[in-house]
Amino acid sequence: MAEKTITFNDVPEAMTYLIEKFDRLENLIESAVSPKTDEVQWMDIDALCEYLPDKPAKQTVYGWVCKKTIPFHKKGKKLQFLKSEIDRWLLSDEAPPEAPPEVFRISTRRRKNY
Repeated sequence: MAEKTITFNDVPEAMTYLIEKFDRLENLIESAVSPKTDEVQWMDIDALCEYLPDKPAKQTVYGWVCKKTIPFHKKGKKLQFLKSEIDRWLLSDEAPPEAPPEVFRISTRRRKNY
């Protein structure tokens, strides 16, 4: 590094230069250490309804959650949806497995009247 003698008149310019360098260095460190914001993005049900191509109603999404058709996470009382999981779900062509129909047994025995 070349040495430069700084006079009293050059101090403001030198400080500006150092501050700019420090800011660039700080931005580089933050971008290297912090996780990418695109990787983990949580959505609530309103954001999900806006994000989905068909713009379904909330009741429709609640129905999908009840049938476990759509990937979701429950945090306390709130439903949360991970954007990356929703993207995979939208791209998959798989139909969700349907629950087997409920079978009711009818008794052929007569009840005794007392």
